[in-house]
Amino acid sequence: MRHKFLFQTRNGNPGIFFALLLLKLIVSGCVEPQPKIFRVGILCGLNVFAPTVDGFRAKMAELGYLEGKNIIYDVQQTNFDQTAEERILRKFVADKVDLLLAFPSEVSVAAKAVTQGTNIPVVFCQTNIEGTDLIKSVPEPGGNITGVRYPGPDLALKRFEILHELAPQAKRLWVPYAKNSPIVADQLAVLRPAAAEAGVALVEVPADNAADLLADLARRAKAADIGIDAVLFISEPLARTPAVFMAIGEFADQHRIPVGGVLYSIEGFSTVFGVATDNLAVGKLAAQQAHKVLKGIPAGTIPVVSAESYFQLNYKIARELGLAVPEGLLRQADEIIR
Repeated sequence: MRHKFLFQTRNGNPGIFFALLLLKLIVSGCVEPQPKIFRVGILCGLNVFAPTVDGFRAKMAELGYLEGKNIIYDVQQTNFDQTAEERILRKFVADKVDLLLAFPSEVSVAAKAVTQGTNIPVVFCQTNIEGTDLIKSVPEPGGNITGVRYPGPDLALKRFEILHELAPQAKRLWVPYAKNSPIVADQLAVLRPAAAEAGVALVEVPADNAADLLADLARRAKAADIGIDAVLFISEPLARTPAVFMAIGEFADQHRIPVGGVLYSIEGFSTVFGVATDNLAVGKLAAQQAHKVLKGIPAGTIPVVSAESYFQLNYKIARELGLAVPEGLLRQADEIIR
């Protein structure tokens, strides 16, 4: 009698009990499990790289990550503000994001430091790996990090070669950069011998801040000989901040000297050419790296990939400056602005 009682429901009918149990099992088996919603923190530390986020989101959508359904992005942007960058990165860690996308170089280095001791993987892009100690090696970056390499030294050399071809008469190139930026040394290491061989002097201006660069330009503007024939931008964050670039643009316009290295335009002042990476393409490469991480592959075992260079030529500005653009250079350009 005791065993019979255990299998009876309140109305004493054991059949109802088993029917309800069977129904519950069927219903629970038919309910689809809710997909995991990934949370991704994104920090862009320089305005010129902002379109990288668009490329990343577009490719992630192609890979099946739909905003609001199975992924949520927290996109933050600074412009060479290290204090704000560290604060944002620490908030991502506190929020326990599933993945952190960081760029450019300075932000990526900070992201690696802030996430140490956590399980949060970092994907970097628009980032020089030379001189940063960011990874162990390209095939196996190690730790919690992988990403897309920005080919800084390669681009620096190509920028010099193009400027020298466009303006062979320019024998003194003004090269401004942030003094303490870890990504500068490897670029200068390839530029110095190339310039010496070409008979060109690099007028290097290492600066602690924007005021240092502005002061150098102001001093040159008062001199009988400004001491430079052209401006060459390398990959670093300081010279491309709006205030500095405006001052460089005004100075170059007044003295009719070309500015090249990155394609940049603000309030009527433009550079002649830029050799960098295509932001959208880099964002898509970063998405492919992120997809692997979110599928469960440890970030540190995913080989780092390199972005391709992208050469943009402002033919209109070159003509205004009286520069003869060789046909070979026109054929090399990925984009010509007329």
